[in-house]
Amino acid sequence: MAYIDPRTNKKGEIISYRIRVNRGYDEKGNRLKPFVMTWVPDKGMSKKQIEKEVQRQALLFEERCNSGEQTVNNKMKLKDFIPQYLETVEVRASPTTLHFYKRVINTHIIPFFGNKKMQDIKPHHIQNFIKYLTELTPEHGSPTNDTDKLSPSTVRRYLTILQSIFKTAHKLEIISTNPAKAEKLTIPRVVNPKIEIFTKAEAAEMLNCLTSEDLQFQTYVQLAIITGARRGEMAALKFSDFDYAGCRLTISRAAIKVSGQPIQIKPPKDYEVRTVTVNEHCIELVKMLQAEHERERQRLGSKWEGDEWLFTQWNGEIMNPQTPTKQFDKFLKKHGLKHRKLHSLRHTSATLLLYGGINIRQVQQRLGHSELETTQKYLHYLSEADVEAVNVLTNMLEPKKDKVIDITA
Repeated sequence: MAYIDPRTNKKGEIISYRIRVNRGYDEKGNRLKPFVMTWVPDKGMSKKQIEKEVQRQALLFEERCNSGEQTVNNKMKLKDFIPQYLETVEVRASPTTLHFYKRVINTHIIPFFGNKKMQDIKPHHIQNFIKYLTELTPEHGSPTNDTDKLSPSTVRRYLTILQSIFKTAHKLEIISTNPAKAEKLTIPRVVNPKIEIFTKAEAAEMLNCLTSEDLQFQTYVQLAIITGARRGEMAALKFSDFDYAGCRLTISRAAIKVSGQPIQIKPPKDYEVRTVTVNEHCIELVKMLQAEHERERQRLGSKWEGDEWLFTQWNGEIMNPQTPTKQFDKFLKKHGLKHRKLHSLRHTSATLLLYGGINIRQVQQRLGHSELETTQKYLHYLSEADVEAVNVLTNMLEPKKDKVIDITA
């Protein structure tokens, strides 16, 4: 028997139907995953037409499943598979990632492939999509600083979404082969950007300039460089996360902001809840900030809407995680400091720890990296710096050759 579940959007409007056919149990008595398909009504269909057609689609799907023909859905169009695909992505993707996926799908993938059936899409169609992306102008995408076309890394990001769509369809046995496998395609080569960090001297100068800034910004930057926490993790800190006596901080959540939506709280990236040690100066700043918040709470009375957030808006509400990015840029310009992205504070924290001889696994745990490979990217920077260091020492210590005097002159 086929089961039909309507899927609605945020307005409560039905946008698609999920049709399931049970597969029973395996030899060990475990329930097998059901066969699933998604059907999207055509625009202009009446309520009666939709009810009749979805019943027909369910019956046909059940017949295919019972006859063993469910492995390939020859009639499913790519646009009709998207709602089912997004259901699988929602389980593991953050709201910001999901928002990005939907934007790329609606802006580029669906318009490019139109009403093409998934089973008819071949590697050369995917290759044409790559060509289309490489030729996009700034009107349609995000250009790099030195060209009016999408960067290879952006092209790859867009392509990864399309590859994920086909991989999921193949896994669900909606298509017989995956035309978007990397080995079947020629993909633009991406040169990994060099990690931006503050040198020890630059970091010291920057921290010295902080003393003239407001207390909240001082605390933010000091904690960012000491803990190496991500921007979203920093925004979601609460005073209760600190152990003042032990000079320790537990990072257990992150704040995210999707355009047009309120700030949301989620677990940290890779679910890496961790506790890190901070210095006494940071603890003193946090205590001072807590006292400042208490004074503001008393002054504003019922207008204060705080919830122990460390970094807030004027009324105690959690700060937009994107705000410090703009503040940091203005701060560097104000003091004539070399421009660095806010995320470079995290890179700087990791690199200085490795410079100081801290074990790479300790650095991995402190930064909340789920994979050691992610932390190892900083080692390459250290090796480059080591080559530069020996060149400096050579120039300083190598004996200067005596100047030759021409006595015949």
